[in-house]
Amino acid sequence: MNSFDTDVLIVGAGPTGLMLAGELRLNGVSVTVLDKLSEPMQFSRALGFSARTIEEFAQRGLTARFGEVQVIPAGHFGGVPLDYQVIEGGSYGARGIPQSRTEAVLGGWAAELGAQVRRGVKATGLEAGPDAVRLKAVGPEGELELTAQYVVGCDGARSVVRTLAGIGYPGTDPAIELRFADVEGVRLRPRLSGEAVPGGMVMVIPIGPERSRIIYFDAAEPLRPAERAITFDEVREAFERLSGEDLSGARPLWVSSTTDASRQATTYRQGRILLAGDAAHTHLPIGAQGMSAGIQDAVNLGWKLALEVKGRAPQALLDTYHSERHPVGARILTNTLAQRLLYLGGDETAPLREVLAELVGSHEAVRRHLVGMVTGLDIRHEVGEGDHPLLGRRLPDRELVVDGEKTTVFTLLHAGRAVLLDLTGDLGRAAAGWADRLDVVAVERLDHDVPLAGLLVRPDGYVAWAAAPGENTAGLTDALARWLGPATR
Repeated sequence: MNSFDTDVLIVGAGPTGLMLAGELRLNGVSVTVLDKLSEPMQFSRALGFSARTIEEFAQRGLTARFGEVQVIPAGHFGGVPLDYQVIEGGSYGARGIPQSRTEAVLGGWAAELGAQVRRGVKATGLEAGPDAVRLKAVGPEGELELTAQYVVGCDGARSVVRTLAGIGYPGTDPAIELRFADVEGVRLRPRLSGEAVPGGMVMVIPIGPERSRIIYFDAAEPLRPAERAITFDEVREAFERLSGEDLSGARPLWVSSTTDASRQATTYRQGRILLAGDAAHTHLPIGAQGMSAGIQDAVNLGWKLALEVKGRAPQALLDTYHSERHPVGARILTNTLAQRLLYLGGDETAPLREVLAELVGSHEAVRRHLVGMVTGLDIRHEVGEGDHPLLGRRLPDRELVVDGEKTTVFTLLHAGRAVLLDLTGDLGRAAAGWADRLDVVAVERLDHDVPLAGLLVRPDGYVAWAAAPGENTAGLTDALARWLGPATR
């Protein structure tokens, strides 16, 4: 019989790894998170998260930990202005929340739930067997070896876990580069969606009193040699040349860069090794899709992996992590590359931008499609037979009445368990065999424009079964078995 140091080892204590740790702990699975950095990063490229990620944080009761979350109602697609409120829940994302803050919130939540985070530990070896995974690492106390049922690589685009596992990471090499700097002591004109200027593009995002994030693309040097470190002097010269604004009084806090390299792992699961976040997909950060995609990976994976660890998962449940999230990652790579061409392509792409602007301005269906793509709000998973309009889609937050009290759909998902919304009072007996994995909620009223008799909502907020009033509900037990495993006597 195997003896495990922990049920799941997560390599990488960024937002993806910490969100996954919390999801697993909600479901009673022991978790250890390893990170090569001795302390969390203080600066980061991400300054917010997408509309779908806002929903996922709300599903776990985390929103209040961020304080007042302001959303950006309008944004762009490749520089073409776009009203993101054209679909329900749509926005360009949360405004002005640095990744360091997101990591602090998720790290605190995961720790409260009992996750162990060990910093200054670098993975060096990986051996996966049929029943366990053995990971070798080097930490402050020297070499160590840990054994777990599963290892999840959340360790970024240069993932050690992915490399050690031999999982392919095909894609396109970088052709252009965006450069960043956080500066203070100077007031700059906000350019929230970026502006095309002669010689490139500039963006200015206020992040505090007399503090700004500047981002630019310099067509004079689209891709800096990899061996040459970026300096603030270089940033200042290029930004002043492109924008015409003076940075001479600015104090640099941080400089960095990113490229348009786009790659995706060939598989998100190889036996007992899984990948999430940038370890599974990397792309140009446009539309708050980078960090958000990783968090969404974690929310999709967490409950499935927990059921597998506890021996409750139905056959092939864990494989649906790849089958559901890999197409989402591929779609993100496609839309970010398309936006890069539109945004930074120069004069030769001007006709394409004009055509897209005309389509966006004239057709609501185009606007809804682009917003749904970038936000992730239009994702629909293959969850089983049926043609109900909610089947396979995320269930938006709705007010409902339970035991005479008002609550919301997202509040019912705080525990990270599946929820059966019973609007007939007759479904609880059929679901009794899944009481250890399922909350059955007798709903007196649900504010929704689609008539309903019952809904099975997965822990990640997607509808796995739905029935209208008067429909045969015999398929409920099949759906429960498909997603939550065999019934318990």
